[in-house]
Amino acid sequence: MRLILPATDAAVRRGLQTIKHGLEPNGLAADEVASLEIVLAEILNNIVEHAYADDPEGLIDIRLSQADDGLHCLISDKGNMMPGGEPPLGLQANLNCDIADLPEGGFGWFLIRELAHELQYAHIDGENKLSFRMAIGQKR
Repeated sequence: MRLILPATDAAVRRGLQTIKHGLEPNGLAADEVASLEIVLAEILNNIVEHAYADDPEGLIDIRLSQADDGLHCLISDKGNMMPGGEPPLGLQANLNCDIADLPEGGFGWFLIRELAHELQYAHIDGENKLSFRMAIGQKR
């Protein structure tokens, strides 16, 4: 499956719905689809908010392919490079505090790293490429 969408919040929401419906024939379990949706939503929203912060005309290219070892994903954009040239570590936030003191944000990359495998990022010739594998829909 390939999907190219504008880097807007509304397009990301529509794109996630399109991907969910497009994967229905794969017979994925509900929890597998939910995990994929979390990872894709975090990544795509980060692209909209950070990579294309200065470019409302940007595009996001999403490619998904099912294999025996799971669902392989490649997401490309021509927005700003990730700070330091690599994805954030996504360390788990300390939740042992009062509700009022909970950090805002910072959970996304922790979730991505917990749910996705073989995460790789490169910025080549002005293009960001983020690939990963989700251990879903595996042939048993």
